[in-house]
Amino acid sequence: MKPRFIFIFIGILLAYGAIAFYIGWNGWMFLSALLGLEHAGVYAVCFGIVAFSYLIGRAAYGTPLRPAAVALKLIGSYWFAVLEYALLILPIADVVALLLRAAGASESVYIIGVGGIAFLLMAALILRGSWNAWSPVVRTYRVQVPKRAGELDKLTIAMASDLHLGTVVGNRHLGRLVDIVERMKPDLILLPGDILDDDIEPFLRKNMSAVLGKLKAPLGVYAVTGNHEYIGRKVPEFIAAMDAIGIRVLMDEAELVGGSFYVIGRKDKASAGFGGEARKPIRELVAPLDRSLPLILLDHQPSDLAGAAEQGIDLSVSGHTHRGQMMPNHLITRRLFELDWGYLKKGGLHAVVSSGFGTWGPPVRIGSRSEVIRIEVEFG
Repeated sequence: MKPRFIFIFIGILLAYGAIAFYIGWNGWMFLSALLGLEHAGVYAVCFGIVAFSYLIGRAAYGTPLRPAAVALKLIGSYWFAVLEYALLILPIADVVALLLRAAGASESVYIIGVGGIAFLLMAALILRGSWNAWSPVVRTYRVQVPKRAGELDKLTIAMASDLHLGTVVGNRHLGRLVDIVERMKPDLILLPGDILDDDIEPFLRKNMSAVLGKLKAPLGVYAVTGNHEYIGRKVPEFIAAMDAIGIRVLMDEAELVGGSFYVIGRKDKASAGFGGEARKPIRELVAPLDRSLPLILLDHQPSDLAGAAEQGIDLSVSGHTHRGQMMPNHLITRRLFELDWGYLKKGGLHAVVSSGFGTWGPPVRIGSRSEVIRIEVEFG
């Protein structure tokens, strides 16, 4: 397996290098024509560092060069957004430039003119995408559950998925979540997975628990694991950190809240792939419960809505998809999941999937927004 892995890795690296060279070559053609540059040496070195900055940053993160590594990871995160949109914009720009050149246009038109338009379009996408990522909105869903919930007639839930707290998303953005939830004054707060962005180290080092711990609600704060908690391989440490600030992480468990309703939390489906036990099916989780009471399910990935509906779940909340985060990636998530974002009524189930509060990779959102979900539940 090892020689095969090396072969695959080299193949991926060569393909990535070819793509980066294509983007870099286009950039050099534009800059050299615009500024009259003749020697590409300095440009090539700088561009190479940017193109491989994320990998360099990850490799250097555990060394004394950590401050530089953090900066390189941030640059590399934005670079991935540039990479995706460059692959969408540059081929079109190159075809247009070739047609203009064949038609006899001057270099200032087919290189500087077309290149300038491509650059401005790219800059507009990145700037707007950054604003979408760092400016959360509140989306409200209203559902009716035809069950009695003790003395409760209504329930206000604040839900935020995919915080991805780590090197890129930190205390500043987390503070926005706390402010929004405090203004919302919910009865219950749900965090359906990917609270961490792989590594727990920056979460602990930056004392993000001090900010996250400000999330308070009369009926409690509940969370589940997402795939990124398992990628970081620090699930026990993560659960301990959450317990210390009053956030209950449900690991294939159910808790009766105020004698009125159940909150059920599933392990993420990735748990079995990272050396952990496979998660339980929903039917095992609900078997010992009083199904005359409302059942609220946290499941990071919205991949088992049919099972939730069949087992009498009244409300499920999920994230994971980011709604593709950067269009046209939403065309992929739309095909992978029955519901990749928004609301779906499936039998007696009310399913809500969030595009997430944080970001994975580039802090850029095109066609999606950073969001906090408000769910108004009526019982009876």
